[in-house]
Amino acid sequence: MIRLLVLALQLLTRLPVPSLNSPPQPQDLGRSVLFFPVVGLVIGALLAGLHTALWWTDPGVLAALVLAIWVLLTGGLHLDGLADTADAWIGGQGDRDRTLAIMKDPRSGPAAIAIVVLVLINKFAALQMLLAGDAYDVLLLAPVWGRAMMVLLLLTTPYVRPGGLGSPYANELPRLSSGLLIALIAIATMAFLEWLGGILLAVLSIGFLGLRHAWITRLGGVTGDTLGATCELMEMLVLLTLALQVD
Repeated sequence: MIRLLVLALQLLTRLPVPSLNSPPQPQDLGRSVLFFPVVGLVIGALLAGLHTALWWTDPGVLAALVLAIWVLLTGGLHLDGLADTADAWIGGQGDRDRTLAIMKDPRSGPAAIAIVVLVLINKFAALQMLLAGDAYDVLLLAPVWGRAMMVLLLLTTPYVRPGGLGSPYANELPRLSSGLLIALIAIATMAFLEWLGGILLAVLSIGFLGLRHAWITRLGGVTGDTLGATCELMEMLVLLTLALQVD
């Protein structure tokens, strides 16, 4: 278990973790996907701790600090996927092969910069409103659901780069355990938020189905970049949904 958690932390964060004694096998990588939401919980707990330590700070300043730490904890990994996806979506002009080729280009165009700025602005605005009150549940749930949706995509959607770095994660994913994990997170969300949890789950379901449809229609499945994009967009959706429900 510890080995799988370490693999997930190494992939999804820049947190210092112990080195493994032996190289991971493909089965280890697939099983580590089950710990993606746990990584989200670790990130959320750190953000909630920052909120606790700086509770007296102006909500705008606190929102900026929380968002900065959030990005630093991941090393901007998912934002990079979001940027690459946006560039490829515009530059690909509807062509699958062209879209996949552009995703490999490390350069960022106007579409990439625009989508990253828009997502960060929306996250900041939602956080500013939420952090004026008790936002601990939100800070925990948003990173968890962002990564849970990555698990759900890998569970339900083909991975389109057979030789890509994400291939063993998709091929060796424990399918039954993944489904049960998503169900458990949904139940926990309802327990935390009660009726508001139902609204959140409905919004996330619509968002997930929309993104999945887009990935399948254009690419025939998902890539590492679209998984990162999904994480960022789902986190934003959690924050905005709950911010809009604040009285």
